[in-house]
Amino acid sequence: MSKSTYSQNLISRVMDYSNAIQWDEAVLEWEITNWDEDEDIKTSCICGKENIRYLFTIENQVNGNVLEPIGSKCIQKFNRKDLNKLSNTYEKLFKLKKALKDNRYIGLSSEFFSRDLLQFFYDAHILDSDYNEYNGESDYIFLLEMFNKRKKSSITAKQNRKINAIIIYQIIPYLNELLE
Repeated sequence: MSKSTYSQNLISRVMDYSNAIQWDEAVLEWEITNWDEDEDIKTSCICGKENIRYLFTIENQVNGNVLEPIGSKCIQKFNRKDLNKLSNTYEKLFKLKKALKDNRYIGLSSEFFSRDLLQFFYDAHILDSDYNEYNGESDYIFLLEMFNKRKKSSITAKQNRKINAIIIYQIIPYLNELLE
């Protein structure tokens, strides 16, 4: 199958399950409702592309129809910034999960984190804990400031300890839940 065939298959499936009759309107009906990773890369997308790793479920918010699995490349074909942002955030989560599973060191670097992922952790209350009285806003702002530093060498030892504590005591437990 050529790329254009995959695109045609995607458009056909989405249009069949949408209320709108124009692609630009139909894509607005859909939201990501679930996500998963196929580490064996044996799953096929609804477009027909085989061997996809990142799997999403999308649900039509108008009529309740569900399409799955849909790959992250097909999500991008919806040309919606919100869906692209969400699928990219989930991909970062997958990479974090894999690093944890492989016992790799997880530091506050662009290899594992993004501004959107930090926002996700804040919005999902992952950064809330006893020591911050279940208000993770200050930890979110701190992590964002540290992540945005151009000169990582300017991060003090005390700041590094706080970064590591947040990762170890707040983010890693969340990732462990995802692994179970």
